[in-house]
Amino acid sequence: MNIGVNIGSSCFPNPVTVASGTWGHSDEHYGAQEVKCLGAIVPKTVTLFAQEGNPPRRICETPAGMINAIGIENAGIDAFIAGKLSKLKRIGVPIIISISAHNEDDFELMVNKLNAAGGLAAIELNLSCPNLQKKILVAQDAAATASVVARVKAVSKYPVIAKLSPNVTDIGIIALAAEAAGADALSMVNTFSAMAIDVKTRRSRIGNFTGGLSGPAIRPIAVRMVCETAAKVKIPIIGMGGVACADDALEFLIAGATMVAVGTYNFVNPRVPLEVLEGIKGYMKKNKMTDIRELIGSIQR
Repeated sequence: MNIGVNIGSSCFPNPVTVASGTWGHSDEHYGAQEVKCLGAIVPKTVTLFAQEGNPPRRICETPAGMINAIGIENAGIDAFIAGKLSKLKRIGVPIIISISAHNEDDFELMVNKLNAAGGLAAIELNLSCPNLQKKILVAQDAAATASVVARVKAVSKYPVIAKLSPNVTDIGIIALAAEAAGADALSMVNTFSAMAIDVKTRRSRIGNFTGGLSGPAIRPIAVRMVCETAAKVKIPIIGMGGVACADDALEFLIAGATMVAVGTYNFVNPRVPLEVLEGIKGYMKKNKMTDIRELIGSIQR
């Protein structure tokens, strides 16, 4: 049974990974079976300089999901490369590094640092960052998305993945812009803008006032977006949004995703990625499929 997939020039042993921000850097987890079985590792998004993140409260549970506004708290790219990247490499699983920046110069600088560090499978551009000229997210502007992707693609040694925001009128327009600019794949979807109010205090339950909704509540919308986008682009899609079990992941694959990422449910059950992988294998065996490509995009219309 062949369950390996490709993104650009990089090969991945299976289609199951984790969404950035949901899988920590704790060294004690690096030897766990769940980690070694992953198709890829995607650590928390890294920025050029250290960021403290947003004020608390940063997480709020909601029906079938949660709202978070962490604020990409991290120690910066140099500290990440010096302290964490070498340990991640020793796991033996392909590594996709997620990066975010406020301008194209910083994106390019970070990519050059990662080029020098070596040993990666791909670079994911977290485009849910402000487009300072228009006061919207880069991923909400097709031209800005294309510009960042093209700038990074021109210097990157590795395949470039554009992570798209669902908070747009037509995500297909943004996806096509990223593909035209040279993106090797798309990650979709990021969290949905949301808020929750404490009716006793009449204040937001999130310190940042609003945050991003994730978890099973968003899965049907995410699957629809992946399905519609897969019909428009030729590049692979890493589907994510509320994957809690194998059947959830299978929905994304059948809709057209090449890989699937487990996000919020890593906090509920750290074994979910392994259970998803075994479930995909079991489904393929039951349906007499010998290659994952028989499953990807097999939706019946």
